[in-house]
Amino acid sequence: MRRKALMRTALNRATPVLGILVLATMAAAGPASARAGGSPPMPTHFSGLLNDYTPTSDSNTGNPISGSPYEMHGRWTLDLNAQRGTATFSAEMTMETSEVANASSVFDPGSLGAHTHHISVTDGVVHNLPTDWQTMCPALKPAASGGFAVTGSMYLTANGSNPPFGNPSPVTICILGATGTGTSGTAYVQYSNLTMTIGEKAAGHFGTAPIHGVVTRCGGRLGLAESPNCRVVVQ
Repeated sequence: MRRKALMRTALNRATPVLGILVLATMAAAGPASARAGGSPPMPTHFSGLLNDYTPTSDSNTGNPISGSPYEMHGRWTLDLNAQRGTATFSAEMTMETSEVANASSVFDPGSLGAHTHHISVTDGVVHNLPTDWQTMCPALKPAASGGFAVTGSMYLTANGSNPPFGNPSPVTICILGATGTGTSGTAYVQYSNLTMTIGEKAAGHFGTAPIHGVVTRCGGRLGLAESPNCRVVVQ
């Protein structure tokens, strides 16, 4: 009997302690669960495609762009260092005069001046304050409702060599997209669009109009963990 009484006493003492431990565990798990269901962290790796046409003249100088309008097709990657607020960017593209401007009477594709460019930005600065994208990035139609900008010095090649107009040139790279409206049956992508606006010296070849592209993937370091920020969200 004495042994059973001691056991009951021990259990009675242990019960409040166990209750405190369970409550503490639930309290600790609560915020973690909320965080897990909240907005995911901003991606640090972006990649995608670019497809656009150059204008026929440099709006800064008014000079015509020889061979324009060019078609531009390529792919790009952008990596952010969130702790330092820095970024690196690279792109590879092909360019050639648009077929609508083909001067050949038989529309010979060999007369379109096809060539390549490789682009590198290693000193990028990230501008991620709430209104940075509004003041630094071109307008989209339909309009974007969020994003961020990266500025830096662009070095590029022409068919693998240093271009005749020289290096470097200032560049502003924007990643833009939308935010959810909460309306049922609608869809959005938070980071959907790339724009790349190039200054002199290279503007004499590309023009000063923004070059447009699409975000195809984003995620963690080296893109190993894909983020939902660059996929369609259905509300």
